[in-house]
Amino acid sequence: MRRDYTERGALLEAELAADWRTQFAAWFDEAVELGLPEPNAMIVSTATPEGRPSARTVLLKEYDERGFVFFTNYESRKGSELTANPYASLVFPWFPIQRQVLVTGVAERVSRAETEAYFASRPRGSQLGAWASPQSSVLPDRAAVEAGLAAAQERFGDGPIPAPGHWGGFLVVPETVEFWQGRSSRLHDRLRFVRTGNGSWAVERLAP
Repeated sequence: MRRDYTERGALLEAELAADWRTQFAAWFDEAVELGLPEPNAMIVSTATPEGRPSARTVLLKEYDERGFVFFTNYESRKGSELTANPYASLVFPWFPIQRQVLVTGVAERVSRAETEAYFASRPRGSQLGAWASPQSSVLPDRAAVEAGLAAAQERFGDGPIPAPGHWGGFLVVPETVEFWQGRSSRLHDRLRFVRTGNGSWAVERLAP
């Protein structure tokens, strides 16, 4: 089950953008243009204060010079772990184009205004789901999910649905952003932006 990566070329320092956001935007736009399924899907890894890791796939909803934003139930496993231990990593696994982007950083909650603005843009079914599901909790059966949805529908009827207090966004403020380009013979190109002590960024090449 081995595949040699030869189609996409190289990632050289001379071709790298001046900052991580510009480089990420170029790669992200290319992933979208080439029709990758859910190019904004990313693996979010968290850990307990004792160092026990967990990972799951979520959808990136925004990125800018601050970092990467996703939304979740703050009482879910990832939400609880990030509240107790804010260090996180992200992986964008763009396998069809032989690329990955790997991020490490610190997660912080976005403002309530940002959460409410995003929540208002969600489909109504997703809004109801945020109220209906105690995410990551143990349930007796599927009927409990349906009951939660029915209760949310009864509660809000045809009226507006506000963002739950236990639901909102996390901003992962990056400390490193690595751009990984597959190359032949597993001699991949790995260029990493690293935040320095004075807030500027340095670029380093990692061994494949």
